[in-house]
Amino acid sequence: MRTRCQTSIPALAVVALPFVAVAQEPPGVPLWEIGAVGVAVRQQAYPGAAEHVNRGLALPYLIYRGRYFRADRDGAGLRAIVTPDVELDVGVAAAFGSRSSAIEARRGMPDIGTLVEFGPRLKWHLGAGPGQGRLRAEFPVRGVFDLNDHLAHKGMAFEPRLIFERSAAGGWSYSTSLGAVWGDRRLADTFYGVAPVDATAGRPAHVAQSGLIAWRLSASFSRHLSRDVRLFGFARADTVAGAANVSSPLVQRKAGVSVGLGLTYTWMRSGSQVAD
Repeated sequence: MRTRCQTSIPALAVVALPFVAVAQEPPGVPLWEIGAVGVAVRQQAYPGAAEHVNRGLALPYLIYRGRYFRADRDGAGLRAIVTPDVELDVGVAAAFGSRSSAIEARRGMPDIGTLVEFGPRLKWHLGAGPGQGRLRAEFPVRGVFDLNDHLAHKGMAFEPRLIFERSAAGGWSYSTSLGAVWGDRRLADTFYGVAPVDATAGRPAHVAQSGLIAWRLSASFSRHLSRDVRLFGFARADTVAGAANVSSPLVQRKAGVSVGLGLTYTWMRSGSQVAD
């Protein structure tokens, strides 16, 4: 079984970034913020798994909203193109890992580590949506790396999605999205491949294929409880119906749900405001 290394605090901060803000920001926001985020997550171990992973995380965070260099809920890096309709930037996504000893279908196989994704993303702003909301489409292409395995490359992911965001009365903000996740053969093998050495009577060998990994429906909310404290939460439903590796013996359930709830506390912020 693969040896797991300790994950550093800076690396875990990458996992926390997507949780810092999960819904639409107001038009004017501070140029930078320093604070802390705490989140509890119940996550499907991987699309198609029968088990869930429960995790808690509390870390400091830094947000910087420069016009071209940014470190915020969507990632950290340069925005190469910025127009009213189109942006090209670098995005980040993350998922907590799971021990194979806790997943019946993977027992005796290598663990799935905490996976972090980095790569370019095209954002297309589609204009106004229902209820004074906003619509946009995103087309990210990302490399996937395992934080628990010395940042070993685990493949490539493509996750196009359509997003609707809306701010409501009382300080509430909402976001919903519909999309799909495609992966190359290496990423598919991370989740669904069964090598001959890992095959058993109830778990035949399986050669993973590139293609659709899962369809994904997500929803999130946030609300300021005070000037410095904000509550947020999210839910995500995945289904592997029609996916490239639905026949893998590691697929035990076609649909699964992940949820999370957390708080952010802003300790310091800049006096200057920028448009998000």
